Amino acid sequence: MAWDPTRPADLLAAMPFADGLGIDLTGAAAEHASGTLSWSSDLCTSGAPLHGGVLMTLADTVGAVCAYLNLPQGADTSTVESKTNFFRPVRAGTVEAVAHPLHIGRSFIVVQTDVFEVRERVLVGQTTQTQTVRTR
Repeated sequence: MAWDPTRPADLLAAMPFADGLGIDLTGAAAEHASGTLSWSSDLCTSGAPLHGGVLMTLADTVGAVCAYLNLPQGADTSTVESKTNFFRPVRAGTVEAVAHPLHIGRSFIVVQTDVFEVRERVLVGQTTQTQTVRTR
């Protein structure tokens, strides 16, 4: 089967670090991308909450997919700036990241990704990232 950039499994396979963390890309469209990650003790920091870097990786992965799906044909992208606010720790369960574009321009795409604790649907973090549009 050929690689398909609209198939979440193919997009995730292109990001081995995210795949290795256990991120599951659950949706992939230009207007909305989403993914989940389950709590695991080996992804935690002191006191057993998920490490902030893990949450940022989830947000960056899902945000990058959203940006990628908004690129003009033949272009690629890379994160040039990312800012995350954390609102509460995640000590169990699953988190979901939901990304949508805030700005789609010729040179940059800005994506906002909200990270929720799934069971209680509580916002645990928010990432805004700027992706450059690189043409060949």
